[in-house]
Amino acid sequence: MLLLINALKLIVEIALLSLAGRWVLALLAGAGREGNVFYRVLDIVASPFLKLMRWVSPRMVLDRHVPLATFLLLSVCWVLLTMVKIGLCLQSGVNVCR
Repeated sequence: MLLLINALKLIVEIALLSLAGRWVLALLAGAGREGNVFYRVLDIVASPFLKLMRWVSPRMVLDRHVPLATFLLLSVCWVLLTMVKIGLCLQSGVNVCR
């Protein structure tokens, strides 16, 4: 169970970092961000999570707000997974979690 929680937490962390990287690179590159190869790589990594959020969100949510909503939802998932991991580590012993 701990391995599953760690794997899910890792996936969420990768998605969060790719979304944060996309945001920072968009600020730095400006309008030319679509031509930036690093932005495209981060966009490819983040796109499944953005598409999933677009699918579950109501139509009234604007497309420009979907990345922020995705980041917030993934942040909540990360906190919950961290709490579950801490609970499992306390239950089974701290030595198991190292």
